Amino acid sequence: MKAIWNNTVIAEAPKEDLIRIEGNWYFPPDSIKREYYSDSDHTTTCHWKGLSNYYDVTVDGKKNDFGAWYYHTPMDGSTERVGKDFSDYVAFWNGIEVTE
Repeated sequence: MKAIWNNTVIAEAPKEDLIRIEGNWYFPPDSIKREYYSDSDHTTTCHWKGLSNYYDVTVDGKKNDFGAWYYHTPMDGSTERVGKDFSDYVAFWNGIEVTE
């Protein structure tokens, strides 16, 4: 699977290494190409997964503000609900395409 933005692959991993949660594919933390990511101050809270942190994604000088998110410390009980520890796994939105 690949995450693509601005015609560039910004994350890539075998499908079996990803985790599907609420319709979103979460990529393992070591599968993202770190040179395209910078920490964002933006956060949100999910009622059952907890606090999510965001990355800004920048490719060829074009910035996608908080285009990727992750849960550093998922809320108690959420990993059991998902069936796997998804700490620091990265998901995408805001125009970033995830394909097989």
